[in-house]
Amino acid sequence: MRRGAFLLIALLVSGLSLSPAGASAARTAARPGLPGLMLWAWERPTDLRALDAGIGVAFLSQTLIARNDAVSVEPRRNPLRVSPETPLVAVTRIETGGTLRLGSGQTAPDSRVTQMAAAIAGTMALPRVRGVQIDFDAAESERTFYRALVHAVRRALPADAALSITALASWCAGDRWMSGLPVDEAVPMLFQMATVHTPYARIAASPAAAAPACRSAVGTSLDEPLRIRADARRVYVFNPVSWTPASIARAREVAQ
Repeated sequence: MRRGAFLLIALLVSGLSLSPAGASAARTAARPGLPGLMLWAWERPTDLRALDAGIGVAFLSQTLIARNDAVSVEPRRNPLRVSPETPLVAVTRIETGGTLRLGSGQTAPDSRVTQMAAAIAGTMALPRVRGVQIDFDAAESERTFYRALVHAVRRALPADAALSITALASWCAGDRWMSGLPVDEAVPMLFQMATVHTPYARIAASPAAAAPACRSAVGTSLDEPLRIRADARRVYVFNPVSWTPASIARAREVAQ
């Protein structure tokens, strides 16, 4: 990851210490579990300094754009303001155009895996970040590459760092290709679907209906008609517009 890109991310997260001592402490201190309600903060100016205790923020920290053999890092470009008490998860979005594949018969990580894993794990150095999340809608042809990447990220992270991935609803309903991935949670994204299929509605209602990796968390959006039942799962909530006190209150209701 380019040093300039990392520093830009750090500068945009208001109130976070950039001192070397602070970063070292963030990497080595024991990390308690994440809150039951996490707000996704995507690429827009976001002020969440008034959040109540018990709510965390999963913020887009960077986008990795991979095309064939080239990988570029696009850092977050809009300010995120949070209070010093708010637990954070650094999200990396991956854009590929369906081009990520390992060579025929290749099992060892290639240079793209190494570069991308280092960039993702590097966001753990941001103060008060308790874990990282990978947001990648991997095509079926990219799954072997993605498995190699997730394993590489897990090896690069501290043992006590949380590793989360978002998951297409279909991955959590009947397609169980994620079995054995070294992740703490896979978050089924039960929104932005053309239709509400019965299996997805079952996942929304109960974690028991989902693949094992998808049973401890669930993702929804404030503009999504599908009703989510938290049922002891961590709930990630996306807001298609800017967060306000009213929309934060609605997110709390979703997580009940």
